[in-house]
Amino acid sequence: FSQHAYHKWCKVNNFKSKLPNDVKARKTAAAAKNMRQGTLDDHVQEIEPGEHILPYTDKLFCEAAVEWLITTNQPIQAVDHPSFRTMINIASQATKGVVIPNCKATQAEIIDIFKRQMMRLCEHLNVSAATL
Repeated sequence: FSQHAYHKWCKVNNFKSKLPNDVKARKTAAAAKNMRQGTLDDHVQEIEPGEHILPYTDKLFCEAAVEWLITTNQPIQAVDHPSFRTMINIASQATKGVVIPNCKATQAEIIDIFKRQMMRLCEHLNVSAATL
């Protein structure tokens, strides 16, 4: 019985050869395949580094409030204003930092609030918006 005839029979019958050299060759090929390091290129997504949020302390908050007052030329009474305190109380409930809208988004929100207020005023005065 020759190796050539045995290999031919294995191929026809979809049978894996059990000859020692063939078994060894399959194991070596499998080991070589497993030794290749896979890549994560298709699975990895770039994450933009976020701003580092400092842990809260009363001292750090006081320093930030004073810095804000000075750099934005706010009156000292601004920290006592109810709307400032409401904003701080809302932000204090955030668990992953606060997203602060940029100037353009803030401007759009102010304009939207103004338009809604004008519509309510027109309704209250029973005046058509077209006559204004």
